Amino acid sequence: MAGKLISHRELDAKLDELALDLGSFDENLKALARKLTTGGVRLEVTDPSTWRRATGEPSNSAKIPLRRQFRVEVDSITIMGREEEAKLARRIELARKLLDLALEDAGLDREDLIEGVGPGAFTVATTKPFGAQLPATVGRRWMELHALRTEMVERNLYLVLINVERYSHTTASQSDLIQEGCASLFRAVDGFDWKRGLLFRTYAVHWLNQAFRAHLYNFSHTVRVPVYLQKALKHVNDAKVRLGDQKASVEALATESGLGENLVAASMSAARSIRSMDASFDDQEDGSRLKDLLEVHDDEGPYSPAIEDHQLDESLEAALSTLSSRERLVVQKRFGLGGTGREHTLAEVAGELGVSLERIRQIQVRALNKLRTPRLRKAVDPFLN
Repeated sequence: MAGKLISHRELDAKLDELALDLGSFDENLKALARKLTTGGVRLEVTDPSTWRRATGEPSNSAKIPLRRQFRVEVDSITIMGREEEAKLARRIELARKLLDLALEDAGLDREDLIEGVGPGAFTVATTKPFGAQLPATVGRRWMELHALRTEMVERNLYLVLINVERYSHTTASQSDLIQEGCASLFRAVDGFDWKRGLLFRTYAVHWLNQAFRAHLYNFSHTVRVPVYLQKALKHVNDAKVRLGDQKASVEALATESGLGENLVAASMSAARSIRSMDASFDDQEDGSRLKDLLEVHDDEGPYSPAIEDHQLDESLEAALSTLSSRERLVVQKRFGLGGTGREHTLAEVAGELGVSLERIRQIQVRALNKLRTPRLRKAVDPFLN
């Protein structure tokens, strides 16, 4: 997309003038967007280094924990003032209008775009022929919008670190919560309306808390607990605090919280703490893990095939107990079970019992038919390849 490049200073001058009349701002913004599109004007894309300060951290960041790296990165980003934030929000709104116009001219819509900008990003999504290249105008407008959204998100990342501390008492990984919070800021940017007079941080906190709670509700338990039970448990815990008794009865908690006794009992029974043996006690990637504290005498580690052997022996013993003594002996000899050492031939078993080979074959067939039951199949299936 060739054409004149308009700087942020020039663009802000035009947008500031439009912002003097909020009543007609949207209409005038559309007209400006159409004018810029007709003239093939490109928006300036700011270098991220302009809002970053140099840090005193060592250059070798490989040994620095991930959370520490993130905090250092966030601390190096300059925070915007109210006026600077409003100017950036107006640029984002204009960039969104420019993208919509480019998509309209190309006969595409927002669903045809692949989220994010990177290798292969400027292609039409799978609703169009696979791999079809986006028109140059659409690609440029998309990159401009993405750059502006990214600037707003990055310069407000400190909100993630501030608000995630409220959830430090939970079992959720702080790294996972931070990731969810960063993603939610993009949704906050898309819904932010600067014309209401609010700061972006005021609006973004709602999205952050929503993302944190959604992650806790959906992923804080190995076995997912329904959201209504988790919310009920919060009321139950608050009631315990007000009563000053962590062992208060279900009846007392139901009265204090205003919930039904059945709901209180169900939420308390669902509040079972589960911790992975591989999870660290802290957020350090090389931190101590629960399994490191468990003493294991076997050189093979915490897992041993002897566990499965023991379970298989128990299942086979229960199955063989349903046979007569002669049937059991024949099966054990023929298949090398019960310490017989090896598999015996029909002739060997017949010689030991003093009967014909055909008789041994008949006993074997009858015994196997008795063992061919769904219950035995269920017991031994986990051990079969």
